[in-house]
Amino acid sequence: MAGREETYLYDMSEGSAQMRSLLGGKGANLAEMKRLGIPVPDGFTVSTAACIATTKAGGEWPAGLWDDVLASLARLEDRTGRTLGGAQPLLLSVRSGAVVSMPGMMDTILNLGIGDETVEALGAESDNPRFAWDSYRRFVQMYGEVVEGVAPHAYEDELTALKARRGVEQDTDLSTEDLQELVSTFKDVSRRELGRDLPTDPREQLRGAISAVFDSWDTPRARVYRRANGIPDDLGTAVNVMQMVFGNRGETSATGVCFTRNPSTGAKELYGEFLLNAQGEDVVAGIRTPKPLGEMEQVLPEAYSQLVQTMHDLEAHYKDMQDIEFTVEDGTLYLLQTRSGKRTAAAALRVARDMVAEGVLTQEEALERVEPGQLDQLLHPAIDPDHGRTPVTKGLPASPGAAVGEVVFDADTAASRGGAGDPVVLVRYETTPDDIHGVIVAQGVLTAHGGMTSHAAVVARGMGKPCVAGANGIRINTSDRTLTIGDRTFAEGDLITLDGSTGEVYGEALELVPPQINEDFEAIVTWADEVRRLGVRANADTGEDAAKARELGAEGIGLCRTEHMFMAADRLPAVRRMILAETEEDRAAALETILPMQQEDFEAIFTAMKGLPVTVRLLDPPLHEFLPDLVEQSLLVQRLELTDGDADELSTAKTLLGQVKRLHEQNPMLGTRGCRLAMLYPEIPEMQTRAIIRAALAVREREGETAGVEIMIPLVAYASELKAQRAVVEQAVAEELESAGAELDVTVGTMIELPRAAVVADQIAEHADFFSFGTNDLTQTGIGISRDDAEGGFLSAYIADEVIPHNPFESIDRDGVGGLVRLGAEGGRRTKADLKLGVCGEHGGDPASIALFEELGLSYVSCSPYRVPIARFAAARAVLSQREGAEIRTDG
Repeated sequence: MAGREETYLYDMSEGSAQMRSLLGGKGANLAEMKRLGIPVPDGFTVSTAACIATTKAGGEWPAGLWDDVLASLARLEDRTGRTLGGAQPLLLSVRSGAVVSMPGMMDTILNLGIGDETVEALGAESDNPRFAWDSYRRFVQMYGEVVEGVAPHAYEDELTALKARRGVEQDTDLSTEDLQELVSTFKDVSRRELGRDLPTDPREQLRGAISAVFDSWDTPRARVYRRANGIPDDLGTAVNVMQMVFGNRGETSATGVCFTRNPSTGAKELYGEFLLNAQGEDVVAGIRTPKPLGEMEQVLPEAYSQLVQTMHDLEAHYKDMQDIEFTVEDGTLYLLQTRSGKRTAAAALRVARDMVAEGVLTQEEALERVEPGQLDQLLHPAIDPDHGRTPVTKGLPASPGAAVGEVVFDADTAASRGGAGDPVVLVRYETTPDDIHGVIVAQGVLTAHGGMTSHAAVVARGMGKPCVAGANGIRINTSDRTLTIGDRTFAEGDLITLDGSTGEVYGEALELVPPQINEDFEAIVTWADEVRRLGVRANADTGEDAAKARELGAEGIGLCRTEHMFMAADRLPAVRRMILAETEEDRAAALETILPMQQEDFEAIFTAMKGLPVTVRLLDPPLHEFLPDLVEQSLLVQRLELTDGDADELSTAKTLLGQVKRLHEQNPMLGTRGCRLAMLYPEIPEMQTRAIIRAALAVREREGETAGVEIMIPLVAYASELKAQRAVVEQAVAEELESAGAELDVTVGTMIELPRAAVVADQIAEHADFFSFGTNDLTQTGIGISRDDAEGGFLSAYIADEVIPHNPFESIDRDGVGGLVRLGAEGGRRTKADLKLGVCGEHGGDPASIALFEELGLSYVSCSPYRVPIARFAAARAVLSQREGAEIRTDG
């Protein structure tokens, strides 16, 4: 190691739990256990730095690494009095050890160092030749599969055939002679598959095994696991080279896995399994059926007693539930691994709460033991995990939870059947605002097109309904009213099940498990409230949604979209009269019809949120969204002309077609919408403002208290737009208050959803009381992509090919879109130091995005009601992370 700054090798005695980034989780914890006096096999660890260097060099080891391995091996041989390949043989296990636990994703090689000579010596020393030959056959198979790439079935087929010839079911029923024959057969298999013999030099085998573990860091399964769990690709894995201890040495030997608490429920109880006369792979691979850990007390009482005490000691030391692998060799206990145990969401909450009650953890430490996504699992019904069925297709997991219902293909049918109490799943090519009445009563939504922030996804999340979007493997025939998936066809009324948490679709009704919101859940989220700085509001468009949001802890409404109110069946005719109006007077008359309807909606929301702020966004979408589809209207006119339809109906249809054509835009998202529409038709924001003020005053008169009114102007790019629109709003407010003889605090702000607005935020802030960053549109306009097209198109390939780290609509693009938020926040507060800054895009419910918003010092986030508890929790975690980072910087 002389002359090289990087240290690649550490003896077990040199490490500790604090060296996880270098030694990986397994190596760091083994070293820590050794330091604590817990019996672990001796060995050394090849660091993650060696793996990273090797990976960067295309598989070539860094200079000096092999010399370091040989030096560490020599020291291990001295300490154990054994020699790799010698007369008193040292056998090794070579195991991966990622920094963040990745169970089963990377490779392991056991019994390395056994060969034709050492097998006899091992058998003689142990007075158990069968054990020695069992270890030998295991090594040949494992080395062949892991290091040389031989297909596993090549060996398994031979093992199965031998057991069949001998008339036995278990590996343990094979005799010494059987295992000798199996070793010879396995060698023949290797020679046949590889065209050469396996290497016999144990040092060459050791080098190959270490390289194989390095390589396993970059296997497809490991990459998929990391992507699914948000683990960086540049951490690398350590390699732990340890003296073998043998659980297959006879009936006083065993191997097993145990948890210090029940990982399913969190209960503080004995939980685990073991096998007599076996090696660890037998347990995790399901080769044999293990026995409950409690039975170990009868067959290995001393080892059992020591294990139970060690479990208690390790949990107390790490202050977390532990997942432990152990081996008993001739009655002596050895621990092979300890790590924080994977657990269900319900178990995570119970363990955290119990450990606080036991005085093991503080409340803040307990918050670190729960992942925000685990709360999400508990807020929605889930499919019974023991269903054992295979999905028929898979789409995007757009809104979590599970739904069972009868297939329906249009919103009217969904509204009719769902309203009558039938459970229905709305299946559409994609949903539009016109479908809202069907979505409201459906159990869930399945779409062939659209992404994670498509209309279907956003609306479903807002209502807490499961949604699978962009399932492009489905075919919908609207005329036959059938759904085809692969070779199966579902008629309207057939039952299907959606898993909105995974994106899976099942062609039958599966049993659902209800949400598990309990005292543990309430306690953890309440602790989070004591830590977090960010406010948490909800996006809600109805009184029902607002009430649910408040129930889940929302501190107000950060986004009330008014366009959904326009789409209700009793309002659409008046909206269309407004759009078709030829004069301002006609338009004003139509708006007067709509005003009391809007007021009614706002009253419901203000009642649910009295005492809390409500941000109402004025009309955002272009007017053509409230009109029929251009193609459909054209076909209607054509049909009426060809069939000599009713003259009045034809005239109305033609007039409507003309308006649809006039308002049609090639790219409506960047067209006449938001404040641009309001600049052309100021009577629209004026009507909405009057409805808002009248509703607020009516609620105050009725309830004695109303909500805090915040009016938000959408899609502002120029300060002059906001100035003009603010004047319209303020004039309407003043007139309403004067007419009522009342006073009311009303603030006016804007959405920052365009790059220009972020760049000139200092100018826009001169006319704003608050900013709310609309990060959905800011992502589209900032990156220059259509979310529905991108999520159904190139984005998945970009993520798979690591062009980008994640879907920017799910978690904010920190450098790009996050940079625009930073720019807008800094610019706005440069003009007004106390400017309130919120986020109302779906990123407001994403834990990783919330961490950025905490860094930027924003005032609040707003998300769909069912994500409010997650946002509350994530905001607390963001504060704790900031503190930890500050402490590290101070210590450094």
